[in-house]
Amino acid sequence: MVRNRLILAAVAALAPLATPVASPARAEAPAPQVIAVPGFADFLAVDGKTVWATNRGRVEHWSRKGKLAQVATPHPCGAMAVSDGALWVADCQDKAIKRIDLKTAKIVATIPTGIANPAGELNVVAGAGSIWVASDAAGTLARIDPATNAVAATVAVDPGTWYLAFGFDAVWAVSADKQTLQRVDPKTNTVTGRVGLGAQPGFLAAGADGVWVQEQGDGTLARIDPASVTLAGRIKVGANLKWGDIDTGLGKVWLRTTDDQVFAVIDPETMTVAARQGKPAGSGALRFTPKGVWTTAHDQHTLTWWPAPESLVKPAA
Repeated sequence: MVRNRLILAAVAALAPLATPVASPARAEAPAPQVIAVPGFADFLAVDGKTVWATNRGRVEHWSRKGKLAQVATPHPCGAMAVSDGALWVADCQDKAIKRIDLKTAKIVATIPTGIANPAGELNVVAGAGSIWVASDAAGTLARIDPATNAVAATVAVDPGTWYLAFGFDAVWAVSADKQTLQRVDPKTNTVTGRVGLGAQPGFLAAGADGVWVQEQGDGTLARIDPASVTLAGRIKVGANLKWGDIDTGLGKVWLRTTDDQVFAVIDPETMTVAARQGKPAGSGALRFTPKGVWTTAHDQHTLTWWPAPESLVKPAA
C-alpha cells in the first residue's frame, strides 16, 4: 500500500510537466455586410461578383460597394434568371418577360407571355437553351427562345403551377393548388413525372443530390429523388416556411426563412439543419455564390452579403 501511494505521488508530480493537446478552434464567420436599399428590395439574381434585385418599379444592379445601375419597369416580380448575356425579369403588370442587357442595363426585348401568378410569387429560370416561366394559372409554362425573343413552345402542367427550377436535365414545376411537383422533359415539352407534396408548397431548388421544395404550411423541406420523382425524405425546419427562398451550394441547401433566423443551412447527408444564421428579418430572398451568400430583407430595406459560406456551416444552436 505504501509503495502504491509513492507511485501515485510521483505520477502526480510529473503531470504538470506534460504538454496539453489543444482542441482546434473553429474559425469564426466574418461579419455580414449590410447594405441599405431604399424601397422594397426582394428577389435576387447573381451576375458574377454582383447581384440584381427587384424593387418597386425598377430592377437594381448592386455590388458590395453600392448600386451600379437601375432599370425602370412597372412591376418586376418573382425570381429572375441570368442567361445569354441578359437578365430575364417577369413583370406582373405588363404580363411579360423583360430582357435586360447586362452590359448596358437597358431593356432590349419585351416578350408577352402572360404571368400565372400576378401576386408575384414565381420563378423565371434558364435551362436547355431556353427561358421558362409559368404563364397561365390554368396550367401552362411558356418556353422562350433567346435567339428570337419569342415563345417557342408551351407546356401543359397542373393548374396553379407558379414555382420553377432547372436541374438534372429537367424543368421542375410546383403547383401550389394541386400540391404537386412535376418533372418537365425539355426534349418533349411534356410532364414525365409527378409527386405529391405537403401543405402550401412553394419555392424549390435542384441540386445537392435532390430537388428540394419548401412545404411552407408544414414548416418542412421535402427532398425529391430526381431519377424516380419520389419523396426521399423531409426535414422539419420551423413552424412554417412562408415567403422565403432557397438555393444550393457547397453540397448544402440554403433556405431563406421568415421566422426563427435569416437563413438555415441543410445538410443532405444527415438530413438535418446544420446551421441557423442571423436573427429573424422578415421575408426576403437568398442566392448562393462560392464566395458568399446574398440575402434581402425587404421590410428592413437591406441587402446583406454573408462572406465565406463555408464558415457559416456550423452546428445549429
